[in-house]
Amino acid sequence: MKELIDKIFSIQTPDQFENTCLEVFYHQAKHCDTYKAYMTHLGVVPEQVNHTADIPYLPIAFFKTHDILSSGDATEIIFSSSGTTGMSQSRHYVTDVSIYERSFNQAFEQFYGKIEHTCILALLPSYLERDGSSLIYMVDALIKQSKHPDSGYFLHNHADLHEKLSNLKISGVKTILIGVTYALLDFIETNQIDFPELVVMETGGMKGKRKEMVREELHQLLQNGFGVSAIHSEYGMTELLSQAYSYGLGIFDCPPWMKILLRDTNDPLSLITGPKTGGINVIDLANINSCSFIATQDLGRVFENGSFEVLGRFDNADIRGCNLLVG
Repeated sequence: MKELIDKIFSIQTPDQFENTCLEVFYHQAKHCDTYKAYMTHLGVVPEQVNHTADIPYLPIAFFKTHDILSSGDATEIIFSSSGTTGMSQSRHYVTDVSIYERSFNQAFEQFYGKIEHTCILALLPSYLERDGSSLIYMVDALIKQSKHPDSGYFLHNHADLHEKLSNLKISGVKTILIGVTYALLDFIETNQIDFPELVVMETGGMKGKRKEMVREELHQLLQNGFGVSAIHSEYGMTELLSQAYSYGLGIFDCPPWMKILLRDTNDPLSLITGPKTGGINVIDLANINSCSFIATQDLGRVFENGSFEVLGRFDNADIRGCNLLVG
């Protein structure tokens, strides 16, 4: 297993991705009972799957009703989704949390460089106020690794955050502010700052605290409020162990072991290509001990270079932990 995990995080070419993807698929088809039963229901014979295009995707809703595991090891941590009262939560049983750590550390470094001596500020009240957030687990680790004395969390103490941002701007320290969308809006209503070098990364949508907004309008407000030229974003969810990142305009890129494909909205077992809108399917090879092939409830578009944008959700899909801005 260690050899396969090392292979996942060493992917550099499309052929390496294809071969590793099939290796992960065969492993999960054998060891994940829920995935195995789902394929039996579809009439899919794993031994006859010879290309990634033929791999079936497990509907993400199964994480609410089943324990999705491809490992017999004991669970080290359970990540759970956010959700309003009365909604069932997704639960992601993680048997080796070091794989998640490897995934977010390697991806974050790929997109933002070495974390050491970068100041990480987090405005994530709705995440901090509950247990089981995979985002908080990641941000905790990034804050510790940043080694900057000002790195840390802010709940509703906006005046303190404004003062800290002002001081960091003066000192010229590389600074990343990770914030849940509604909290960033709350902040700039009373505390505007002109900090062009600041990286503002929004994640998580409105959480029912504000009305949903068109992405362009939201990002323009945040750009004006923080004095930056673009708003970065993170695309992740409880059921995944990898994140995609956007440097602006809502266009996301994946780390090498993650890929986004689209399914036909009228025929969910068929993939589509080209400039069409479809349901977002995720391949996340870091999910080696769970399921790496997930059909989400998000709608999006994929571009020729593999980057993608999120356009919204299927009707009747519940609002929860990933980035759900309407484009």
